[in-house]
Amino acid sequence: MDSPDSNMDSDTLSRLTTLRRQYFQLVEPSKIRWPDDVTLIRSDVQSWMFNKMFDVESVAFPPPEEYQLRALKLLIAKLEGSIFDPEKDEISDDLMSTLAVLFSSKIAPESTTIQQKAFVTYEYPSRSHKGIDDEYRITVLESRLVLASAGTTGLRTWEASLLLASFLTSERGQMEVVGKRVFELGSGSGMLSILCAKYLGVSSIVATDGNEGIVDALKTNIFLNKIDSEGPNHSTIRTAALKWGWPLNASSFAEDYGMEVPDVVLGADVTYDKYAVPCLVSSLRELFDLNPALQVLIAATIRNEQTFEVFQTACKRNGFSMELIDFPQKSEHQQDGPFISTSIPIQIWRIANPQAPRDTSSY
Repeated sequence: MDSPDSNMDSDTLSRLTTLRRQYFQLVEPSKIRWPDDVTLIRSDVQSWMFNKMFDVESVAFPPPEEYQLRALKLLIAKLEGSIFDPEKDEISDDLMSTLAVLFSSKIAPESTTIQQKAFVTYEYPSRSHKGIDDEYRITVLESRLVLASAGTTGLRTWEASLLLASFLTSERGQMEVVGKRVFELGSGSGMLSILCAKYLGVSSIVATDGNEGIVDALKTNIFLNKIDSEGPNHSTIRTAALKWGWPLNASSFAEDYGMEVPDVVLGADVTYDKYAVPCLVSSLRELFDLNPALQVLIAATIRNEQTFEVFQTACKRNGFSMELIDFPQKSEHQQDGPFISTSIPIQIWRIANPQAPRDTSSY
């Protein structure tokens, strides 16, 4: 059942759309930007929230029940606090019934559910078109723990991936990848590669990771997003294991990865371990040997400046040029999706071979 979007003013619909995006990205409920009391108590607004967020029959990839319960409890509390005239102001029966069902369910505590994989949906408003429903939407099944039970950090989407994806969905960023052969290092949940294949018009893309278990999980997320079966403009994603520092050569590249040498390499949050940096830079060196005109885009969360300096030093030692891309993070209250903490800076760098002729047609 559809909610009455057409009867809402654009400002209300925009705020509700941001609310929905935060909810499906599993933003902590206390940090969600809930509408004001006057807006919340409206019956059409409550109907919209039920239909778009809590209706089990219309939501394809719901958050964990534990998260739903926490979010809905907070919403009901806000609705109760927004009642001005008990004779006129009402709380949606659908929302109350859903809360009752969740309360009666045997839901494990957050400390348990956070150890399990969950559906997380990331939405990017399209920068090249107007319209509230024109958006890029990626759903992945991922771990919410920093370190997953498999002993790896690769089963979740890191914030550097979200910022790099935001850049690539901008008009300027799309020109970096449209029609190009793209190769991703350290793909993790695969969100970035899925975005490129589903919406950004890449010629082909290979998502790689050094962990075989993560490569298998990648295939599940590709299936969830119907890359192979939906939409004539989608590019097929290939997946492959790649341990940094292992030899790469032109004769076996097509056989191993199912593509010609790439035009663009993407990497997000791949510089966090100074001990892995030499292997990472070694792989970049071999990729530049395969294609001297290669462009590399690296998004780095600067948790430790000394660690990132190790990466910068290794790049310079190998003769790479490094250019900081001007794409600042939005403040958290201005973000409309995805939602990224600004407590730690994230930077996007272009790495290139300064000896190679550079294609400037995209800039």
